[in-house]
Amino acid sequence: MSPNALIPSHRKPRRSASSRALRAGVTGGFLTLAVTGATVPANATDKPVAETQEMPTITAALATSAAKSADTAEQVAFTYERQALQDTAFSQAAKAAEEQATEAVEKAKAEAEAKKKAEEERKAEEAAQARASRSADRTTLTGSSAGSSDSSSSGSSASTSTPSSSATGSAATLVSFLKAQLGKAYVLGATGSSSYDCSGLTMAAFKQIGIDLPRVSQDQSTTGTQVSLSNLQVGDILYWGSAGSAYHVAVYTGDGKFIGAQNPSTGIVERPLNYDMPTGAVRVL
Repeated sequence: MSPNALIPSHRKPRRSASSRALRAGVTGGFLTLAVTGATVPANATDKPVAETQEMPTITAALATSAAKSADTAEQVAFTYERQALQDTAFSQAAKAAEEQATEAVEKAKAEAEAKKKAEEERKAEEAAQARASRSADRTTLTGSSAGSSDSSSSGSSASTSTPSSSATGSAATLVSFLKAQLGKAYVLGATGSSSYDCSGLTMAAFKQIGIDLPRVSQDQSTTGTQVSLSNLQVGDILYWGSAGSAYHVAVYTGDGKFIGAQNPSTGIVERPLNYDMPTGAVRVL
């Protein structure tokens, strides 16, 4: 028997085949460790593959959310831009409407002023005709008394004014035209040929002899040369009111008479000067 047979062994028992084997070595100056002979337990540090596959799902959700946010921002921007365009259009339309309203007010104001002026002229003319009518009544009474007292005389006295029979040339043409208009209607604003107002008649008459007069009485009263009522000639323009603001005109035809478009009730008539004595006269011939 071996002397060592009864001596108990103090060696540690060897690990089983499933135990880990650690081998170390130096390769190229680096320490190399190798673990062999063992499998990784289920509760090891590394997680299962199923747990590591959740990241792609989270990334896709974030991308979808970001895309939706971008669409929302674009939609909001489009809405603001459309609202701005609408506000601009409304502002321009409101401005245009305001300008049109202002033009309409100005036009209405001008028309009202023109109507007011025409009405004032009409009233002034009617007032003048009323004064003339009263003057004519007084003249008729005076003339009747004088006629009865002078019935034994050789007839009416001769007029000191220039007789119409002595008119020649342009003056005769003028008087002839005026006499042809007697009895036609008076219409405010009319210039012929079936009706006239006072300045329309004088303008048409002088046009027959190549003289262009202004359209209205105020301007006709300052045309040509101012002459005295005591020195009238056939063709002189008579006016009532002051020069530059006359409200009525007529034409002196000689024999102390004038022809004019008086008013709507009388039309175009021939009257003596004392029917309604004019304020002044101008000479254009």
